[in-house]
Amino acid sequence: MSEARRCGTIALIGAPNAGKSTLLNELVGSKVSIVTPKVQTTRARVIGIAMRGAAQLVFIDTPGIFAPKRRLERSMVAAAWAGALDADLVVVLVDAVRGIDADTTRIVDGLAKAGRRAVLALNKVDRLAREKLLPLAAQLSARGIFDEVFMISSLKGDGVGDLADHLARAAPEGPWLFPEDQISDIPLRLLASELVREQVFLQLHQELPYAITVETEEWEEHKDGSVRVAATIHVAREAHRPIVLGKGGAQLKRIGAAARVELGRLIGHQVHLFLHVRVTEDWTEDRERYDAMRLDFEK
Repeated sequence: MSEARRCGTIALIGAPNAGKSTLLNELVGSKVSIVTPKVQTTRARVIGIAMRGAAQLVFIDTPGIFAPKRRLERSMVAAAWAGALDADLVVVLVDAVRGIDADTTRIVDGLAKAGRRAVLALNKVDRLAREKLLPLAAQLSARGIFDEVFMISSLKGDGVGDLADHLARAAPEGPWLFPEDQISDIPLRLLASELVREQVFLQLHQELPYAITVETEEWEEHKDGSVRVAATIHVAREAHRPIVLGKGGAQLKRIGAAARVELGRLIGHQVHLFLHVRVTEDWTEDRERYDAMRLDFEK
């Protein structure tokens, strides 16, 4: 008799830079969410799908939860909480090196107030001595909302398989929500935008402020399987434009070359990527851009 199918939605939540996107990519076995050292890289909810035996695990990578101030930040945090409260299961990712900070406390208190149980995943345990890990795990467990504790390294993959096995067992019985070979629900146009934004953050991490966004304006598939993509990098101030362009446009070319390779590898076809930089001072107040990022403008 074959094993009954299971399917569970699982929210990955945590403070900014806890390693949620890295964990999602490791669980799925492919890159579906961008990763940079810059805080709040993930803006919208990204779904990654993994098969574990007869269980389909639908992971929701949410923006980091912190104390928001601006509209974009409020929309991001609202998306994160919506993902946590709507999912079948919740995994709280805590940076073991950083420990229990104000953002982690806010998350645990919020889940407790909502009556939600969760799984605790202490991340980056390879960077902390075991004698420091155990008291941290005990302190968090004492909060009373965690059913299980896993010690993992999202970057190295340590302990991630054990976490996935537990989630597969905990997922409710039911039909799969997606085809077996699908790994994400992110539209290709949005994926292209995200990969360009990732390279902007990676290559200009220190120089460029957080307030940039990328919009894919053209996606044209050719008969030979190749794809022509045109995207615009929106910056908030004129002073930011030359930073992205670089001398003679050299920096923009480097960003485009790296993003083109990443996108081509993920979709399996040659990509012709054309980038432009535009000053759009009030893009964070543009409802259409929130729709494109799958965020609620009114939050």
